[in-house]
Amino acid sequence: MPDALVFNYTGRDTRGRNVKGRVDAQNSGQVAARLNSQGIAPVSIVEAPPATGMARSIALPGFSRAVRLKDLAVLSRQFATMISAGLSLLRALRILNEQTESKPLAAVLALVRDDVEAGQSISDSLAKHPLAFPPIMVNMVRAGETGGFLDQALNSIAENFEKEVKLRDTIKAAMTYPVIVLSMSVAAVMIMLIFIVPIFQDMFAGLGGSLPLPTQLLVTLSGSMIYVVPIGLVFGIAFAVWWRRNKHTDRVRRVLDPLRLRVPVFGPLQKKISVARFSRNFANMLGAGVPILQALAIVGETSGNWAIENALSQVAEGVRRGQSVSEPLQEHSVFPAMVTQMIAVGEDAGTLELMLDKIADFYDQEVHTATEQLTAMIEPLLIAFLGVVIGGMVVALYLPIFSIASMIK
Repeated sequence: MPDALVFNYTGRDTRGRNVKGRVDAQNSGQVAARLNSQGIAPVSIVEAPPATGMARSIALPGFSRAVRLKDLAVLSRQFATMISAGLSLLRALRILNEQTESKPLAAVLALVRDDVEAGQSISDSLAKHPLAFPPIMVNMVRAGETGGFLDQALNSIAENFEKEVKLRDTIKAAMTYPVIVLSMSVAAVMIMLIFIVPIFQDMFAGLGGSLPLPTQLLVTLSGSMIYVVPIGLVFGIAFAVWWRRNKHTDRVRRVLDPLRLRVPVFGPLQKKISVARFSRNFANMLGAGVPILQALAIVGETSGNWAIENALSQVAEGVRRGQSVSEPLQEHSVFPAMVTQMIAVGEDAGTLELMLDKIADFYDQEVHTATEQLTAMIEPLLIAFLGVVIGGMVVALYLPIFSIASMIK
């Protein structure tokens, strides 16, 4: 059989609207037959020129451009509504592809639609793009397809992603102010050391005499900026490149993730975020009918911390040996006692999904409260830090002027 060709088409749907798209087929006759089966009257069918270079790489199955979680939440909600309304998968995917504002997501949806049109299941098509669709979404869609409740699974995915987006926005809002203030303070210090201190240094040289120790330290630090700044830039760029390539590797996460949970103030916050994420994802996957062992593996990957992922892998081993979820969970200190006790109660009462939802809601509120307290605490600390650093530099610069009479010969 000859290789499939790529055809660009334009046509009109049943409402008279113009539609455009791209499809793989052996010839234009197959394209016309597919369009007619979808209720589209073909207007023109033209073979697309072969893709080269960057265009070809974008069409590869391993699509790599980022898709935002917020876009996936909107996609899941709209997809569920269309499925509930009785639209076919192909028609729903075509509508989603046309109306999404995210270009990376639109490109992936076009590939997914082609796969579904070729006879693949929607979950298998999503699984071919792991950088666009997270494992929790793929497995919940697969469970919905198998159980015949795809619209409910998609609604659960949408609720999950919406809560995750809200959690991320809360954390970003809490950290935006400190990061901006700290960045501005570092920039102010660098400007003073590079441009202001040398002016005072020339003036001090004309006065004669010895400089006070704080002023001498400031002048020495200013003179070293000619070496520190280039070295710092090179080191910073090299570290950024290394970090981008290695931050998700096991050897890095195995060392850093447990340390993050022990950092004062930020460690407990990170633990609450991870527990909230674990509980919500676990509840949604159980509600979608995903097997418990598979659900534990997936929620471990989505927890965001290697220590919790490792703990959940050991919990899965215990469940595989016949234990309940709460028994091996109690052996890991990363999970608070309240979490293990509520899970144990949920297992005994047959309401594990409900208990997990309550845990997620509780820790979502805990994260919100903790971030507000952190913001309120950081603001005065930053003001004090700026006062000490900037004020100290100003005092050091003016110390020789205060004793100018004794320094003039």
